[in-house]
Amino acid sequence: MTGVIRPRRSALYMPGANARALDKARSLPADVLILDLEDAVAPGAKDAARANVVATLEQGGYGERELLVRVNALDSAWGRADIAAVACSALDGVVLPKVESASQVLDAIEALAQQGAADDLPLWCMIETPRGVLHADAIAGAGGRVAGLIMGTSDLAKELRALPMPDRAPLTTSLGLCLLAARAHGKVILDGVHLDLADDAGFEASCRQGRAFGFDGKTLIHPKTIAVANTVFGPSADEVAWARRIIAAHAEAERAGQGIVLVDGRLIENLHVATAHREVALAEAIARREAAGH
Repeated sequence: MTGVIRPRRSALYMPGANARALDKARSLPADVLILDLEDAVAPGAKDAARANVVATLEQGGYGERELLVRVNALDSAWGRADIAAVACSALDGVVLPKVESASQVLDAIEALAQQGAADDLPLWCMIETPRGVLHADAIAGAGGRVAGLIMGTSDLAKELRALPMPDRAPLTTSLGLCLLAARAHGKVILDGVHLDLADDAGFEASCRQGRAFGFDGKTLIHPKTIAVANTVFGPSADEVAWARRIIAAHAEAERAGQGIVLVDGRLIENLHVATAHREVALAEAIARREAAGH
């Protein structure tokens, strides 16, 4: 699950109870759609939302977009019914909220298996609490189904009693620990949402910071933010051109038996070449998706 380069620049939460929004999502340029049965759905609407999401998945029409469903926690009144309803649906993964231990992951994996889910159906784990951050390493390595981590920074900030700051300094330690855990296990990791929809500059700054930290993409709460996330988390034309130059120069040096490669005076090592290959692969995957109409 982790060996294939797949664009996950933008991951938009969609309320599972809102059929009109789910229909509109078929034309949105988000890489990932998270059909939400948890926070976005009131307790009295849980059953209706679940039925709506299952019907939506059966109808399809989302093209190459990655479809995830965020279920309710398994110890809630709705979690196991959610798992039972979506385990064999046409989705690309299940998002488990507020994960704090490996045992919760294993419980979800067992529940999916009991409901007949495909062996390779991915499970995404949301890290939203201090305990989840401290156990991120065990969570990321809890099983082959785990595809990645998703930061729930709003709940995490509340639990930390952190003040909102433009540079997200109070969250830096938590973000870093989760990034380390994800990368140590070869998993994808998505950054948390930016709640102030009127703060365009702040949102872009948050995206740029997230990419600089090493996140693969950004979770979103409104379609108007998709374009910026796609731009920031996707390699630019200049970055792809530079990556191709590095790859070509390294290949030429290998053919010539040279141990040192310089490009514009910069020493190029194997680690730079590996990064360059990943950038080119990501750019090509994005291009294929756009050519297919997303």
